[in-house]
Amino acid sequence: MTDPVSPFKGKTGLVRVMNAAGYSWAGLTAAFRHEDAFRQEVLLMVLLLPLAVYLGDNGIERALMIASLLLVLIVELLNSAVEAAVDRVSLERHPLIKRAKDMGSAAVMISLVNVLMVWSLVLLG
Repeated sequence: MTDPVSPFKGKTGLVRVMNAAGYSWAGLTAAFRHEDAFRQEVLLMVLLLPLAVYLGDNGIERALMIASLLLVLIVELLNSAVEAAVDRVSLERHPLIKRAKDMGSAAVMISLVNVLMVWSLVLLG
């Protein structure tokens, strides 16, 4: 038996890189257009990013503060992807659907707590 292969696979080299960049841009655009939480977190990033550059005493501190902000966006994108996939399968109330969505929400919350912890440790020593 052969391994199932996606018909969307097979591009290589620069074509693959260009396609991937387009898909990534489409994903960011969709998240910004359809996800209120993502827009709020982008606003948080826009406000805090200059502060991270200004308040960090060195490259390591700045990198930690900025990375913690980027992590929130990454986790939110993954949470939104899980929610979209689950909603595509079924909109009915089901304990497993609730669990998946709650776990995604918990991951976002933990990433936000991470921002608070990193920034507190960096700024308060």
